[in-house]
Amino acid sequence: MDMFYKIVSLLGGLALFLYGMRIMGDGLKSSSGGALKAALAKVTNKSYMGFILGLLVTCMIQSSTATIVLTVGLVGAGFLTFRQSIGIVLGANVGTSITAQIIRLMDLNAGSTSLLYFFKSDNLAPMALIVGIIMIMFVGTRKAKNAGTICMGFGILFVGLMNMSASVSSMSEVLSGFLVSFENNYFLGFLAGVITTGIIQSSSAVVGILQSIASSVGVRFCAVFAVILGVNIGDCLTTYFVCRIGAKKEQIRTVLIHIIYNVFALVLIVAALFILRSTRILNDDIWFAVLDSGGVANVHGLFRLIPAVVLLPFTGVFARISEMLVKDAAVDPEEEENEKLVRELDPLLLTNPGLALNESHHLIAHMGKSALKNYTDTIDLMKNPDDKKVQKINNRENALDRMADAGNQYLVEVSPFITTEQDEQNQNFQMKAIICFERIGDLAINILGSIRHMQETNLELSDYAKAELPIAFMAVNQILGRTVTAYSEDKAELARLIEPLEEVIDELIDELKERHIARVKRQECNTNAALDYQEILQNLERISDQCSDLGVYMLAREDNYIRGMEHRYIHNLHHRPDQEYAAEYELEYDKYFDMVRIVSMPKSETKEAGAAA
Repeated sequence: MDMFYKIVSLLGGLALFLYGMRIMGDGLKSSSGGALKAALAKVTNKSYMGFILGLLVTCMIQSSTATIVLTVGLVGAGFLTFRQSIGIVLGANVGTSITAQIIRLMDLNAGSTSLLYFFKSDNLAPMALIVGIIMIMFVGTRKAKNAGTICMGFGILFVGLMNMSASVSSMSEVLSGFLVSFENNYFLGFLAGVITTGIIQSSSAVVGILQSIASSVGVRFCAVFAVILGVNIGDCLTTYFVCRIGAKKEQIRTVLIHIIYNVFALVLIVAALFILRSTRILNDDIWFAVLDSGGVANVHGLFRLIPAVVLLPFTGVFARISEMLVKDAAVDPEEEENEKLVRELDPLLLTNPGLALNESHHLIAHMGKSALKNYTDTIDLMKNPDDKKVQKINNRENALDRMADAGNQYLVEVSPFITTEQDEQNQNFQMKAIICFERIGDLAINILGSIRHMQETNLELSDYAKAELPIAFMAVNQILGRTVTAYSEDKAELARLIEPLEEVIDELIDELKERHIARVKRQECNTNAALDYQEILQNLERISDQCSDLGVYMLAREDNYIRGMEHRYIHNLHHRPDQEYAAEYELEYDKYFDMVRIVSMPKSETKEAGAAA
């Protein structure tokens, strides 16, 4: 029973150690703010620069897993390429050994008059806790609280270590016998390191336990080196499982680099130990040397540092192995075109606004085509449900958002170089066009949501509603196609035909709403389905409104009378239409309202109307 409580005390010390390491890392990450991400994102293509950066960041936040997780996130977000991330991963792998060097402060042996006495863990821990609690409770600033959190984490970490050491001291005979068993069974020691690190999910914590044992009873090099090698492998497996869930291919490759490198490092160290032992360079005095906490820290550090220095020039080999293990999927031509157009927003063209605005025009025209494609695919789902098409629509919407962000940023960056009124007007127009096309994409997704809701809940529209809705779909498809073509080909004459069709669509939507409300009152249509139907009509009308806005923006570029007075221009068109506008309005009105009248007739009358036509 006594042994049970000693184990509980050891685990309690481990819990404090892990918690202290966690909150110290959180404090460091909070105090660094966005600077940490910015530093990682600015890494160059040179592996050694990434290595140094990964090393420094991991030393700062005391967790290689945290650094690698952050790096994987940056790769997924596009801030880093897969190959840029390799040096950072190797650096993080080495940086985590700094924790063991901090822990060795427990082995300091100095008198109270010595400066080193300050750094003894049983003195440093309470002082860190006192400073930390004062800064958290009595200093109100955010920076002070972050610094206090770091101090508290540091103090709790050492309290946990001291508790582990005290527990280990009371179990010295058992632990000594346990470690001696690894002297002749290196595989068992290696396996123990892998499993223990996998369970605890922290290589620093496992090495900390080894240091606590070494500090209390001493451990032989031959008994502990295999455990440390296992810790290194267990650490990268832990990181792999943390980062693997829901990751993209580039992110999975980045995590695999951590495993590939550590496997190569393991082979290198084992080969080196075998050669050195065979040649007697690693003699019995070293092989059976008793290590204290500092000795364990040094072995851990050397096992991390030496392979990194030797293998750093071979990062390209690791990259190729990772790419072979995680192959590229077939490239989606549409996605490839999206990325190509974003890349063509060349910063070098910013000093020549005419060329820069021409590039952004191509991107925005492609946004319009993507929005139109999403709309047509969405309305097709009304008759032909397809989960793959739904995923494609969502992916296209995400691409629209990315293109909108890139286009807006580029147009903002060109501002300082614009000197002519024409370029400024073109810039303003393109910013408005981005908003319109991005918004149209959102509205198509809204329609998709309503359609999917009806399909998933088995809601049925009335036969009349099923017949009328495609007419609205057709009209909005026409105005959207007209708008995209007018923008892409810069056709003012086509832009003039947008507004009369938009007015027809407004009246058409109002008519369909009134008809549907009447059917609901007569209980000819499911009430819940009626809500989705109304939502679809509302979003169709809003798409038409966005087309109207973009059409009048196109006309305003060439007509000073319209510019700045767009709403008055629209009002005048509706109330005092010119001959061209009136003719187009009548043409489109007759076209769509004739369709509505036909589908609203009883079947016998519909046949007669068709025969008469």
